[in-house]
Amino acid sequence: MSHPPEDWKLFQGDNRAPHDAIAALPDAPPWRPFGKDPNPGVSRRKRRGETFQSQPEEVEMVNAALYLRRPLLITGKPGTGKSSLAYAVAQELKLGEVLYWPITTRTTLKDGLYTYDAIGRLQEVKQSEARGDYTEDPQKIADYITLGPLGTALLESPSPRVLIIDEIDKSDIDLPNDLLTIFEEGRFEIPELARLEKDSDDPNQKPDQIEVKVRTAYIDEAETTYVEKKVKLRGGRITCQEFPLVILTSNGERDFPPAFLRRCLRLNMRDPDRVQLERIINAHLEHCNLSDSQVSDLIDSFLKRRDKGREQLSTDQLLNALFMIIRQRDWVGDEKESLLDHLLAPLDRLLEVKPKERASEPKSK
Repeated sequence: MSHPPEDWKLFQGDNRAPHDAIAALPDAPPWRPFGKDPNPGVSRRKRRGETFQSQPEEVEMVNAALYLRRPLLITGKPGTGKSSLAYAVAQELKLGEVLYWPITTRTTLKDGLYTYDAIGRLQEVKQSEARGDYTEDPQKIADYITLGPLGTALLESPSPRVLIIDEIDKSDIDLPNDLLTIFEEGRFEIPELARLEKDSDDPNQKPDQIEVKVRTAYIDEAETTYVEKKVKLRGGRITCQEFPLVILTSNGERDFPPAFLRRCLRLNMRDPDRVQLERIINAHLEHCNLSDSQVSDLIDSFLKRRDKGREQLSTDQLLNALFMIIRQRDWVGDEKESLLDHLLAPLDRLLEVKPKERASEPKSK
């Protein structure tokens, strides 16, 4: 059985014979570039920066953070564009790849600075000893060290590097305080490399600092910073030349200690208004006609529910809904309304939608 070409639903769920309707699947939304990009995660975040619409207070605080060399702590509802702001800054100022450090309850400071594959190194040593060709080589230790996003952000550079510390409010209670020393000093040491320094018998001579190459957190081949996928280190010490633009995002799920807040600049990102929403829609959906009645009505309904109804809704939910309805489709019964109910379900409550009856089944009396 062939799939009805006029029906927007590729999957029918009525146990019909297998068919080739998947061939009609349209291109993905611009903010979901899967299948056409070798690194969709990086590209998706960069795309958000390219389409981000800044508000005046956001521009002011980013510039203040750059001038004062202070981290910028951004709070706001999910979907307001907290991390997208960092990508917009990096693109406009040509600062290269944005380093991204997602935080969980298990994240430690060391995770952001560097990782050392001690097990892999031990296995290599055992194999070399078994072959009888083991030699002391500092570079072989460095081959098992990779700088994390924070460690990479602190590398010497004539311009500030850009780092997102995403959802810092999900961290263990100690992480914000652990970051204080790094933010104040802009330096750290890798003990596995620092201990390789060779001491001289002359007390007036400084230890001989071993130079090695280590991998960094840069992965985006399209950015200028990719040439630094490996960098040279001396003595296992890293000290920043220009303090990076550090943007910490928070959904407001916890409070932070005063000592941490004192060292950060703070910005509360507000929801976009009607004008800004239309700019965002135009940036993401080139073929969306804002004067179309169903588009205008959907935006009105979204704003009314979000602002007056106090429902927690995000801008990307609106984009998803518009992407689904702006194409010419044959809707059956109330299926468009039902789809919108699901796509625009409030984020702060369980979805409560009555089950639909199949159009092909007679209604029970």
